[in-house]
Amino acid sequence: MSISTISKPHERLAEMLAGEMAAVNTLIRTRMASEHAPRIPEVTAHLVEAGGKRLRPMLTLAAAQLFGYAGDHHVKLAATVEFIHTATLLHDDVVDESGQRRGRPTANLLWDNKSSVLVGDYLFSRSFQLMVETGSLRVLDILANASATIAEGEVLQMTASTDLGTDEGVYLQVVRGKTAALFSAATEVGGVIAGASDRQIKALYDYGDALGIAFQIADDLLDYQGNSAATGKNVGDDFRERKLTLPVIKAVAQASPEEYAFWERTIRRGRQEEGDLDHALSLMGKYGTLDATRADAFDWAAKAKSALAALPDHEIRILLGDLADYVVSRLN
Repeated sequence: MSISTISKPHERLAEMLAGEMAAVNTLIRTRMASEHAPRIPEVTAHLVEAGGKRLRPMLTLAAAQLFGYAGDHHVKLAATVEFIHTATLLHDDVVDESGQRRGRPTANLLWDNKSSVLVGDYLFSRSFQLMVETGSLRVLDILANASATIAEGEVLQMTASTDLGTDEGVYLQVVRGKTAALFSAATEVGGVIAGASDRQIKALYDYGDALGIAFQIADDLLDYQGNSAATGKNVGDDFRERKLTLPVIKAVAQASPEEYAFWERTIRRGRQEEGDLDHALSLMGKYGTLDATRADAFDWAAKAKSALAALPDHEIRILLGDLADYVVSRLN
């Protein structure tokens, strides 16, 4: 692996794009202002200023810079991507009844559900205003489709997460909605605005899609194998919240009738007892589903790297490859 010992790839990318990211942050602060509803900047600032890697807007800037783009529309698109991401987080926390995000209380906890939903709606509206300002119908099409895919994925997850009939294909659809759709749109629009060829734009889409899937599979695996201090989550939170993620889906597919009854009780009916998480982990161990999930994450990271072959030879291309490695290096 080509990961620098000095810093992580997303930190090196942030350093390289520092000037443009500063412009994105200024634009975000300007556009999240509201003359008539002061609660909007209060709620938005709580989430936007919470830290986070800002990976999605950086992908847009990186894709544009990869093709030598010299305008300023990529800054607007990077802000658009961050607004869409922030809006979905506000809505997600209400749907999931979350009380914490990135180690801080969620907006719905500090204010209320109504504020979170309505401010999320406001950010979606702002994101569409920014898209239109680029004057590119193709960009509008990509980001509008991504927004629809995200919403569709959330609804699908709601119905599929406790349904033991959910297979790996449905899981992939959910992951594309909740994570990969915005990664792929972020890279794709950067290429479109910079005038990349159709073949190169497709490569950018494939990279973002595979990176997003690898990222989410790794996240789902870390829920069962991660270090709570590093991940900010307790081991087994997904199990306790009855979320059918890939390690469990693989175990359910191979379950004996007795094991299937266990999954039925704990996931579908939500009747969990002391020791159930340990039993779930032992069943995943029995069928090797944690190792199989890990292999899937590495496969998607490899697909992301192979998509980069169609892109110009550039320092950013190397960093994007390192980023794909880094996303799954958490699983080592």
